[in-house]
Formats: sequence, structure tokens, C-alpha cells
Amino acid sequence: MNIVQAYGNIVKKYAPEHPRTALHIIQFGFMLEKFRSGHLANKDIPAAYRYLNHYAVDEVQSALRHPKRTVWANLFAPVEILQCFDVHTLSIECLSSFLSGMGTEDYFLDFAENEGIAPTLCSYHKNFIGAIDSGIIPPAAFAVTTSIICDGNLCTFRHLADRHQIPTVLLDIPEQYSPEAEHYVVEQLQELIAQLEQTFHKKLDYTRLSESLRRENESKACYARILKMMRTKAYPSTLTLQMYLLFANHLNIGTPEILRFYRQMEAEVASAPDFHGTNIFWVHLLPWYQQTLKSYFNLNPDYQIQGIEMSLDYTAPLDAGHPLEALAKKMILNIYNGSYERKADLIQSVVREIQPDGVINFCHWGCKQSAGGAMILKEKMQEIGMPLLILDGDGMDRRNSHDGQIKTRVEAFLEMIQKGESI
Repeated sequence: MNIVQAYGNIVKKYAPEHPRTALHIIQFGFMLEKFRSGHLANKDIPAAYRYLNHYAVDEVQSALRHPKRTVWANLFAPVEILQCFDVHTLSIECLSSFLSGMGTEDYFLDFAENEGIAPTLCSYHKNFIGAIDSGIIPPAAFAVTTSIICDGNLCTFRHLADRHQIPTVLLDIPEQYSPEAEHYVVEQLQELIAQLEQTFHKKLDYTRLSESLRRENESKACYARILKMMRTKAYPSTLTLQMYLLFANHLNIGTPEILRFYRQMEAEVASAPDFHGTNIFWVHLLPWYQQTLKSYFNLNPDYQIQGIEMSLDYTAPLDAGHPLEALAKKMILNIYNGSYERKADLIQSVVREIQPDGVINFCHWGCKQSAGGAMILKEKMQEIGMPLLILDGDGMDRRNSHDGQIKTRVEAFLEMIQKGESI
């Protein structure tokens, strides 16, 4: 038994009868990870990633310590507005990943299913529901989500809002853009702002919101340049660090800290040594714990993840002079909103531009979007002659991991790329 398993077992021992004690143990784990990431981080990891790791852990720890200053949100919520209220933003995927990293996901998944949550629901959602409904993770002060990508997402937020009496806004995002659709979303954003002002007793500073959008534009421009340079530059990371990018390009995009991260990352990539190995462009979530994938993509000098499409869900510059209209357009035209073709077209365009050696599409258990669109993506990759591997698995529940199958398929795929064989 390793230290993570032992730690997780301690949390699960106290969870049923002493949920507050279990929470204190979880918070202690975050404190240790914050110290480790700030003082004992692996020096083989680039400094920008070390900074992002420490920043992300601090944000989650703060959200758990100050639930009355925390908002639950999905990855596509208008977090730029939330930043203006000086609250901590915590997502389902974020908290669930950390709880899985602590070796506790099986307890929370089973708790959710035992109270009637469908076994087929996305494991990120079940884990989050189990953590809240068990009384271990305290309810947030507010919640906001969107209809983008995931039908189960709306059900999860409704369940938590009703069960724990949390003020919640569900943003209905039209699938096609039009001036009328933009106005419809702007009206919802105005309603969201009014409820946030009432909840947190603070007026929205529109100047501050515009500044956030300007930083977001600069951050995205940095990342676009980074992607191109990564074709020939060796910039090591891990599966976990790639997931940490969700903090940078979603939950905290537009903050001064994230702009600092992207500027530092761009400077490091520009000065990095040449890369002569295999570049992979990743689609959807990453099973950070899977041993074969870790052996190939965690600080491996011969293989690296060049980019991930979740960092590119909306790349157009935002009009900082009209922030609500810009955020409405960002959500309506997001590649995860509407038909899968929008996402597949974006991936094809990016792959043509940055020229990876291959693409891996991970179909996460319970995610109808990732599994249902796999064949559409396959056709798009065939059109441009790009090798594609479609993997099935679970992004955070180890019990749904098919290690032997993943090992066989990944090794065969990478060997095919190295030999230059056709798909």
C-alpha cells in the first residue's frame, strides 16, 4: 500500500460517522500538497508549470476553507464575471480530480449511487455529488452552470441546488449564433450579475471586467504562439499538469496570475532545447493515473503532449469594450456548444497548423459527447492523413480503467507513428 492509498483509507475511515474530521484530513492533505508544490517540486518540471500547480492547489484549498466566498461553476461558465466579486471558483471536474488524487473517489462514487444517482452518470459528477451529499465537502454560497456540452451537468447542479438550498443560475446557451441569441444570453448574464450582487453584497465593476477580458486575450495569444513552438521544442509536462491547464484556460482565465503563467511559459518554451521525439495532440480529458500513459507522457524526453483541444474551446479575441456581449458570443460559439462537427472542424484546423505526429481521443466513461463524436473526428483526421487513436476509459475512477487494453493499443499506435505507417 502506498502513501496515497493509506491517506485515502484514513479519510474513508472517518467519512461515514465523522464527516467534519474527514474534511479536516482532506484540508490537511491540500496544505501538504501546497507546501510540496511550493518548496519540494520536481525541478525537471518547468518553472511555469510549477507555478501553475502551486496556484491551483492554493485556489482549491481556499475554496474549501471559505465556502461562503466560493462559487461552484462548470468549465464553460462566465468566470470572468465571478472574478469581479473576489470569489473562489470551484468546478466539478476540478474537485473530483483532486479527490481521486487522494484515493477517495470510490467512497464518494458509491455514496452517490447508493442514494439513487444513476451508475451511468459521468464519474466526475457522481464523485462531486457524493462529496457534497455525504456532508464532507461544505456547500458553496452560489452556483452557476451552462447548457454547453453536458446534459448531465444541468441535472447535477439542479440536484445540488435543491438538496442544499444553494442559489443557482442555469445559463441556457443557444446552439447557433445570431444577434437575437446574443441578446438572449446577455439578458441572462445581467440576471446572473444581479443575483451575484445580492448574494455577495457587492456591485459589479465593469471596468474591472473589461480588464479581465484584455488579460484573457493576451493569455490566449501567448498560448497560440506556444502551440506552434511546441512542434520543435522540448517542454516536459505530465498528464496531471496538462489537466492543471484547465485552471489556466477556464476557471481562472483573465486573472493576473494566469497571464503571468502564460508569459512565463512562452518565454521558457522559446528558450527550450529542440525536440526530436513524438508529439501528440490530445482530445478531451486525461486519465492522469493510468500507468502506461504516465510512462509515455510524464517527463518522457521521447514523447510529449503538444496541446489539448480543451484549451482551445474559444480562440477569438473578446471585445473588452462590450464585455457582456463578448462573453455571450464566447459561450454561443464555443466548440462544445451545438453539434460535434464544430469541435471536429476546430481540431482538424489546429492539427493542420501545429502538425503533431498523432492524435489521441480519450472517450471518458459517461460522457456521451466524447464517445458519440469519435467517428466524426476519425473522418476528419482521415481527410488530412493524421493518425488517430480512440481510447475508452475513465478520467478519474480507477475501477473503470482497462490498463491492459490501453497499454496494448497505445504502444501499437506509437510504434505505427514511429514507423511512418499509414492509418
